[in-house]
Amino acid sequence: MRRTIIGAQAEEEETEINLTPMLDVVFIMLIFFIVTASFIKEAGIDVRRPEASAVVPKPKANILVAISANNEIWIDRKNIDKRSVKAAFERLLAENPEGSVVIQADKEAYTETVVIVADAARQAKITRVSISGEKGD
Repeated sequence: MRRTIIGAQAEEEETEINLTPMLDVVFIMLIFFIVTASFIKEAGIDVRRPEASAVVPKPKANILVAISANNEIWIDRKNIDKRSVKAAFERLLAENPEGSVVIQADKEAYTETVVIVADAARQAKITRVSISGEKGD
């Protein structure tokens, strides 16, 4: 009778599932998604950029600013008032001190709005400011 009890306990122990490797994998995946999500930056809207012949790609742009056709300023998918653009740049620069700004202005946007955004970037001590354009002839 003892042997059957011991045998039953041995079988019971073998049927347990070790969850530790699965939890390790889930934890590593969670870290991966958190890290990659923090690097994805979007301006917030689609703009029709003007064509330019001297377009140079900027793959490491950290701060994307979109200016719509009706002169709305979008940073990080949020509509920003003209007066608070400098504060938004200062906040984003505090997160990444090596940040650079790329302004994506619509063809129909006023030059005044583009100048306001570029000036706010310079006032926030951002030295690398670029204006985005479509590759033309």
